[in-house]
Amino acid sequence: MRLRITHQIAYSYAAPAARLIQNLRLTPRGHDGQYIVAWRIDVDRDCRLELLADPLGNVAHSFSVDGPVESILITAEGEVETQEMQGVVRGQFEPLPETVFTRETPLTMPDAAIRAHADAALKASDGSPLDFLHALMHATHDRMAFDPDVSATGTPAAEAFAAGRGVCHDFAHVFIGAARHAGVPARFVSGYVHREPSQEAPADRLALHSWAEARVEGLGWVGFDSTEAVCPTENYVRLAIGLDHLGASPIRGFRYGGAGEALRITATAGPVRR
Repeated sequence: MRLRITHQIAYSYAAPAARLIQNLRLTPRGHDGQYIVAWRIDVDRDCRLELLADPLGNVAHSFSVDGPVESILITAEGEVETQEMQGVVRGQFEPLPETVFTRETPLTMPDAAIRAHADAALKASDGSPLDFLHALMHATHDRMAFDPDVSATGTPAAEAFAAGRGVCHDFAHVFIGAARHAGVPARFVSGYVHREPSQEAPADRLALHSWAEARVEGLGWVGFDSTEAVCPTENYVRLAIGLDHLGASPIRGFRYGGAGEALRITATAGPVRR
């Protein structure tokens, strides 16, 4: 499937910012199931995008803008050709050993409830790593409700699991914390997904998405989307990986001044009509 993606991030400030510095992970990498046909990043200010060396292998850029800055618009767009891989990621450069992804972070740290959640999924499976991970994905999906009104950043997995609701970041963090508790390397993935309009997934739902990947012996890295209860299909485009959301966030930065910040994000992904 060839997907056309447009992702816009717009900041505005009630009081102009004196300076902005932004780090971007807005460029997808290719692998056996994902070919980047064309991709570009545009900033509506006079600045220079500097390519960064991300230790996880993500394509990253940074830029700075001197003020006064009342608003700024960042656009990432392009076309990606995808193939159905049943969630398996092959042919992508992995600069770090898989053991790196057994490290806990404040956002993925499992508490007693998440550890029990992982143990129950293992008991419900046939004992193989792949069946355990599928059981964990479905159990997390059944245990939590998607709530778009929950904050998209900064919620620890234990807190989201106790609340029983969250956004896709929270589902991924719970899955990752539970998988690592069971000794399985797991990581966070940011990206995009094309959804066919339905009652469960309306057409105006944001295409920006996140899920988890776990390392399975004999297969390699395999994606698990607990929010949708599926392994990623050809409708998915991988953007960046990290130990948690903060490490794979499409954009992070800071500013000097700029009181009254307002943020608007739009992201669409749809098939290219030939």
